[in-house]
Amino acid sequence: MSKVIRNFSIVAHIDHGKSTLADRLIELCGGLESREMTNQVLDSMEIEKRRGITIKAQTVRLRYRASNGVEYILNLIDTPGHVDFSYEVSRSLAACEGSILVVDASQGVEAQTLANAYKAIENGHEIVVALNKIDLPAADPEKAKQQIAEVIGIDASDAILISAKTGLGIDKLLEEIIAKLPPPKESDASAPLKAMLVDGWYDKYLGIVILIRVIDGTIRSGTEIKMLSSGKTYKVEKVGVFTPKKVDVGFLSCGEVGFIIAGIKDVSECRVGDTIVDSTNQNASALPGFKPSQPVVFCSLYTSEASDFIILKNAVAKLGLNDSSFTYEIENSSALGFGFRCGFLGLLHLEVIQERLEAEFGLDIITTVPSVVYKIWIRSGSFVYVQNPSELPDPTKINYMEEPWVEATIMVPTAYVGSILELCTEKRGEQKSMNYSGTMVILSYYLPLNEIVFDFYDHIKSRSRGYASFDWQMHEYRRSDLVRLNILINSVQVDALALILHRSVSESRGREICTKLKDIIPRHMFAIPIQAAIGGKVIARETVSALRKDVTAKCYGGDVTRKRKLLEKQKEGKKRMRSVGNVNIPKAAFIAVIKNK
Repeated sequence: MSKVIRNFSIVAHIDHGKSTLADRLIELCGGLESREMTNQVLDSMEIEKRRGITIKAQTVRLRYRASNGVEYILNLIDTPGHVDFSYEVSRSLAACEGSILVVDASQGVEAQTLANAYKAIENGHEIVVALNKIDLPAADPEKAKQQIAEVIGIDASDAILISAKTGLGIDKLLEEIIAKLPPPKESDASAPLKAMLVDGWYDKYLGIVILIRVIDGTIRSGTEIKMLSSGKTYKVEKVGVFTPKKVDVGFLSCGEVGFIIAGIKDVSECRVGDTIVDSTNQNASALPGFKPSQPVVFCSLYTSEASDFIILKNAVAKLGLNDSSFTYEIENSSALGFGFRCGFLGLLHLEVIQERLEAEFGLDIITTVPSVVYKIWIRSGSFVYVQNPSELPDPTKINYMEEPWVEATIMVPTAYVGSILELCTEKRGEQKSMNYSGTMVILSYYLPLNEIVFDFYDHIKSRSRGYASFDWQMHEYRRSDLVRLNILINSVQVDALALILHRSVSESRGREICTKLKDIIPRHMFAIPIQAAIGGKVIARETVSALRKDVTAKCYGGDVTRKRKLLEKQKEGKKRMRSVGNVNIPKAAFIAVIKNK
């Protein structure tokens, strides 16, 4: 059975045609009838179709009769291309034996192409190279082949030339998949069950659906299984595959990919990379799984209306069921009320979650300034991880602080290298290497994560006119001169605007925030001081001037002391008003601070 199975992923840079290629493979293998076909079939979320990106890895089981007359089972996993969702890619690769490396023939190798190709190689994959979009006038297949050989180190002389849009060359690609990619290793179907948990999500009709890859043995409906990490047992109620429709099957055998439903109530019990075994197996060893997702960007989500908190609570819980990489916990802010402190894989992941909350649940969301996880060393010798400025220990107890650094790969045409080098220097980067490949330069840099998760990607695209590409991975924690920047409005500290940042940029950043807030906060009957402070030291200040009422307008004639008396009375009133008055901070103020970053 396993000899006719091929498990493979499609890996590529964002917008190189992965989802369109998956559509053509489904169409050619008869997974859906032509009347059922839509663009981006495997992109199930509306936001994926609108933005033209893949966010969740999706799987589909296809049947293909090859030229040798044998019918093969193809298990395809379509993966995201954006750097924020590389976690989804790693999950998919761990469940496969081979990969199709898709490269846009008009754009050539880009940073995420490089990163995903190396991930596939690390997983021991056989790789089939496909050059897509060869129907475009700008396509240059020979140049793309040369780049793949020089930059990635893969022989691309026999790359398949395809057009996923028109279907050109797809049949040749399928034959190459059959010929070049290896089947799953032989295993006895009667051997003890061992399966890898690839993904888990919530379905409103079926409950928790678990995507698995069977390594050894067989899993059937009625089998009692055990999650090795938690030791919890469940009874399998349903076994099936995606074609891409859900189709129930009697069992899944070694080498196959499919889904099971086992009455699990909480998606957090489905730990990605976990090993599933028979409940009676007491001596089972865990599979060498892949690392679970680690959120790297954190921010707080609030609603503009306090009464919408219950809706936000339910919405966040529903999104958490479908996205195991999205973490959240409840928190309370004196300025914004109740909300959630959430963890994301990157800024695009944050934008996607925020957009879904607003579009699917009709909420008006306020997000605080995104931050990363810092390592704080205490004088006693221990350390704590902090991702919220409000969680920082007392400064007198802190020995020193460390921030996360990443290893970034930037591919840029030679014409824009100077501008990109300047940007990396501005962001406190350290150059690791610089290599030339034709008209492209491959830059390798060590950069602080805090400097790149916000607008670094946008800056790279604007400075290179869209031609540069960027990928990164975590490197290490380094000791750094970090400070907490507090923003005080009318002498009241606003915790939602607090930041942890490098001392060298704290003063300029404080001035920028104060200037922004001065223009946005409406004037009141009293003057409002806006201050940026580090500890007890104010490093920047702006003042929103008071609205003035002319109390002497009705005074005509008489002694000047009468006017002075009225002005002194007004002055005392404004002083009292400032001490008891509330300053309403509009939503635009929080957004301005985020966008300014």
